[in-house]
Amino acid sequence: MKKNRERFCNREREFVYKFKVGSQCLELRVPLRFPVQENASHLHGRLMLLHSLPCFIEKDLKEALTQFIEEESLRDYDRDAEASLEAVKSGEVDLHQLASTWAKAYAETTLEHARPEEPSWDEDFADVYHDLIHSPASETLLNLEHNYFVSISELIGERDVELKKLRERQGIEMEKVMQELGKSLTDQDVNSLAAQHFESQQDLENKWSNELKQSTAIQKQEYQEWVIKLHQDLKNPNNSSLSEEIKVQPSQFRESVEAIGRIYEEQRKLEESFTIHLGAQLKTMHNLRLLRADMLDFCKHKRNHRSGVKLHRLQTALSLYSTSLCGLVLLVDNRINSYSGIKRDFATVCQECTDFHFPRIEEQLEVVQQVVLYARTQRRSKLKESLDSGNQNGGNDDKTKNAERNYLNVLPGEFYITRHSNLSEIHVAFHLCVDDHVKSGNITARDPAIMGLRNILKVCCTHDITTISIPLLLVHDMSEGPHFKFRILCNRGPKPPGQEPATQQVSVKGRASLPDL
Repeated sequence: MKKNRERFCNREREFVYKFKVGSQCLELRVPLRFPVQENASHLHGRLMLLHSLPCFIEKDLKEALTQFIEEESLRDYDRDAEASLEAVKSGEVDLHQLASTWAKAYAETTLEHARPEEPSWDEDFADVYHDLIHSPASETLLNLEHNYFVSISELIGERDVELKKLRERQGIEMEKVMQELGKSLTDQDVNSLAAQHFESQQDLENKWSNELKQSTAIQKQEYQEWVIKLHQDLKNPNNSSLSEEIKVQPSQFRESVEAIGRIYEEQRKLEESFTIHLGAQLKTMHNLRLLRADMLDFCKHKRNHRSGVKLHRLQTALSLYSTSLCGLVLLVDNRINSYSGIKRDFATVCQECTDFHFPRIEEQLEVVQQVVLYARTQRRSKLKESLDSGNQNGGNDDKTKNAERNYLNVLPGEFYITRHSNLSEIHVAFHLCVDDHVKSGNITARDPAIMGLRNILKVCCTHDITTISIPLLLVHDMSEGPHFKFRILCNRGPKPPGQEPATQQVSVKGRASLPDL
């Protein structure tokens, strides 16, 4: 049947239209390839314009063209149907296979015959968790999550202590070898010892990484099973052990104060709040809060389970499956990993508490890498097609080289998203790629970083992210930069005749020149 269909498709037929202009009899012949992909009205307009046809035949030409296309299309359909029936009669097509194919297509395209979608485990667990977190069992859930957090924190503390001891021991060994360098040892001995030290560190880090991964997997499975069981028990009002199951016992909190250096001390924060209205005709109200803090402070959990900290965590848990999510913008480089800079610090915070709802940060980054690789492959193929079609120039050559050089990296202004349920005050993290250009004072409205922020805000508006934290100056750390000067006009009494108003020069460490105030 495919052969017959191909024979009738892409077939050219000639449309003939005769009309009179005065005493002259004219004829219009137009070749058309069937099936006609273009709209008949558009094709009619093109014919009138290209051939400068008189306006009095416009209506009649349109009717004749539409009728010709419909009749020829029906003839093609009839021929295709007759050829298909002949193929079935002659035995070229298996009748049972044809019937099953029709039944499958009908079932997939007709809603009443389609199979219902099977609910996934993630969706069921999300519904159960949403019900429990809005019930009297919410405090029990938070206490259990906090106990898991303390357990993982203690494990990470043990890892850090063991790694520190190993580095100190290796440092002492390296110092002794360096003292003997040139006497009884050579550079090859030093390099061999350095390689041994590196391999030992890698083995120890892999050992602890596997142990942490196994512990978080066990915690996640235990937590989800316990949540499902608790939800089932709540449906049974005659369960006598339910009150004991959700009873809160403060003595169960494991406040391990021995882990020195892992207790986050709350610092006094400087902040100011504003309410603004944006829009020309339909104004919308927005609340802005200017806050001096580290971006990761919105992610870190506190070991000391005080009431204020607990309220923050409760609010985040209540809004996890809601239409009021919280987001955070992190400024990262073009490599999709968690090996350096704020990406490493963010990954460390994510690893301190098990995520019971979403994949681990490493797994999410692997998915992002695969998506970026696929997108880059598609863009590269389209770019090659445009170059092969004759549109090649110097700018396209630069774009091709840039695409090949950054084949697995994101570009400035692009961002990727990770989801989290184990952070203190946020649910979504936007990883915005920026370069060193943001540290200059020449940022315009079309800068990739600004365009990326605009796209992030669009995503927030379309995906119910109502609160987002953004680094105000597009930097995470304030550093020594160029000093920009601006003038403040100060009125100091009446101005003497012929004298300029008093001005005060103020040196400000900033990233953009400020106008006169």
